[in-house]
Amino acid sequence: MAKIEPGALITHMRLDELLAELRVRLEAVLATRDRVHALLEAVVAVGGDLDLETVLRRIVEAATALVDATYGALGVAGEHSTLVQFVPVGLSEEEIARIEHWPHGLGLLGLLIKEPQVLRLAHISDHPASCGFPSGHPPMGSFLGVPVRVREEVFGNLYLTEKRGGGEFDEEDEAIVTALATAAGVAIENARLYEETRRREMWLQASAEVTTSLLSGAEPREVLGLIARRAREMAGADVVAVLLPDEGGRVLRTLIAEGEACDQVAHAEALVADSLAGRAFVTGEPLMAADPDEVKIQVVIADYISLGPVAAVPIGASGGVRGVLSLGKRSGRLPFSRDELRTLHSFAGQAAIALKLAESRMDAERLSLLEDRDRIAKDLHDVVIQRLFAVALTLMSTVPLIERPEVSSRLRGSIDELDGTIRQIRSTIFALRAFPQEGDSGLRAGIVALVEGVRGQLGFMPGLEMGGRLDGAVPEPVAEDLLAALREALSDVVRHAEASKVEVSVEAGQERLVLTVVDNGAAVAADGGNDGLRDLRERAERLGGSFVVGCSPEGGTRLVWSVPLGEGGS
Repeated sequence: MAKIEPGALITHMRLDELLAELRVRLEAVLATRDRVHALLEAVVAVGGDLDLETVLRRIVEAATALVDATYGALGVAGEHSTLVQFVPVGLSEEEIARIEHWPHGLGLLGLLIKEPQVLRLAHISDHPASCGFPSGHPPMGSFLGVPVRVREEVFGNLYLTEKRGGGEFDEEDEAIVTALATAAGVAIENARLYEETRRREMWLQASAEVTTSLLSGAEPREVLGLIARRAREMAGADVVAVLLPDEGGRVLRTLIAEGEACDQVAHAEALVADSLAGRAFVTGEPLMAADPDEVKIQVVIADYISLGPVAAVPIGASGGVRGVLSLGKRSGRLPFSRDELRTLHSFAGQAAIALKLAESRMDAERLSLLEDRDRIAKDLHDVVIQRLFAVALTLMSTVPLIERPEVSSRLRGSIDELDGTIRQIRSTIFALRAFPQEGDSGLRAGIVALVEGVRGQLGFMPGLEMGGRLDGAVPEPVAEDLLAALREALSDVVRHAEASKVEVSVEAGQERLVLTVVDNGAAVAADGGNDGLRDLRERAERLGGSFVVGCSPEGGTRLVWSVPLGEGGS
C-alpha cells in the first residue's frame, strides 16, 4: 500500500473545504436567483390588476409568500396617524371572528405610521412601543414592518409576522419586502389613476343621463333615484340614501335608498342640527369619516346597517342645498377619498341645477296650462253662458203665449235642460279656475283633484257641481270623510259601472253636507253588499248621517252620502 505524504493529505483536505464552500455559495446564488425570480413574479402579479382593493390584497399575499411569513397585513394610513383600513392575510374567517377589534393604529403599528421606516424584531413584545394584542388575536413573535410609499406619500405599511420554522426575519427578507413595497407603490398609483379616470367617465355619463331624464319630462323622484344609483356606482358604496328637508327645515327625511338594507334605510330620519348629513346640508360642503363612531353625531344610515367609511354630500351649492346624499361602505373597506367626494359633489351640484331647470320648466308648463284654462273659463262664462241664459229667458217669455198644454210642457222641459246645462257649465268653469296646485289642502281643491284624477280611467271628465261654504265651514274630520267617501264612490264607478256619464254634486247647506254621485252605467245592488259601500255607510253613520244607494233615472246608480254639519255648517 502506497504511503500518503502529509503534504498531499493537507492539500486534499483543503480542496474538500474549498469545494464545500463553493457548493454553499452556489446554493446561496441559486436561492437568491429563486427569490429574485419569485420577487419578479410577485411584482408582475401585483401590477396585473387595476382594482385597488384587489391590488392591496395581492401585495400582502406576495409579501408573506416571499419571506415565508405565517401572517401578513397592509395597514392604510389615514389622518391623525390612524389606520383607516386593514387588509389581513393568513387568518381564517373563524380566527377573524374571534378578534375583538381590528388595530386602530396605536402602539407599534401607530409608531410605524408616525415614523415610516423599516422595523425588524425578533419578538414584537420586546419593543417599548408594543401594547399587546386585542382579545382573540393569535400570538405572534417575529416581526417585519416596511412602509409603502406612493410618490413620497406614505400610503401605509406592510406588516409581516411569525416566520415559519420559528426563525427571525433577516436582512435579505428586509431587502426583498422593501423592493416589493417600491413596486407596490407604483401599482397602487396606477390603480388610483385608473379609478380616477373611470370615476370621471362615469360622472360625465351620469350627469348627461340625469339632465336628459329631467329635460325629457321624468318625475323628480324618479331622477333622484337615478342620482342615488349613479352616486353609489361612482363611489363604490354599499348603501346610498337621498335625504330631503321637511317643511320646517329641521329634519332630513329619506326619500330614496339604494343598496344594502335599503328597505330599512328608507325610513331613516336625521336632525339637521345634530347629524353628519345635517352638517353637510347646512355648510354645503361634503364630509366623510373612516368610521361612524369618529364623528360623535348621528350618521343616519349607520342606524340600520353596520358600516365603516361614511360620507355626506350636499345636493347643490352652499345657500341653495336641496338635500343630501348619505353614503356608506362596509367595515374594512377603503374610506372615501377627497377626489371621490369632489367628484360626487360636482355631480350632485349639476344634478341640483338640472332639477331646478326641470322644475322651472314644469312651472312654466303649469302656468301656461292655467292661463289656457282661465281663458277657456272666461269664454264659457262671458259668451256661452250668457247666450244660453238669453235663450232661456226668451223661451220663458214665450211660454204664456202658447195655448196647447203639451207644447208648453215640452218648452218648460227644454228650459229646465238649459238651466241644468248652465249649472253644469258653471261647475266646469269653477273646476277650470280651481286647478289644484301642489300643496293645496282645501276641501274644494281636494274634490276637484279626485274628480280630475279619474278622468283618465273613465275616458271622460265627470260633471262636477259644488255649492255652499265648503272651505272653512266644514270641519276637517268631516272633510276627510267626505273625500274618502267620494274616492270610494268614484272607484266603484270605475270598477263596476261601465258608465259613459257621471255627475258629482257636493252641497254644504246650513245643517248638512251632501254628496251625490250619479252614473248611467250598471246599477249597483241597493243592499250595498261590497266592502266599499259598507265603508261608505259606516262613515256616514259614525258621523250621525245617512247613506242611500239606488237606481238613477237613466238606469245607472244614484248614491247619496249625507252627514250633519251642526255649528260648523252654519
